[in-house]
Amino acid sequence: MQTCGFYDEAGEFAFRVGLPGKSGVGGGIVAVYPGKYSVAVGSPGLNPQGNSVLGMKTLERLTTKTGMAIF
Repeated sequence: MQTCGFYDEAGEFAFRVGLPGKSGVGGGIVAVYPGKYSVAVGSPGLNPQGNSVLGMKTLERLTTKTGMAIF
C-alpha cells in the first residue's frame, strides 16, 4: 500500500501525510497508522494524478495537528 497506493503520487503522499494509504478513482482515501488508527476521507475533486485534492489536504492537516504520523 505504501509504494503504490497513490499511483504516481505515493511518495508525495507519504512525505506530506506520513501514513500509508490507498486512494480510489472516486475520490476516496483510506490511511492507516498501524496498531493505532485508520481513517477514511472522500471528496470527488481529483488532481492530475487521480487523487482527491481535499482528501489529501485533510489528512495532511490531521497528521500535522495531532503529530500522529509514522514517517
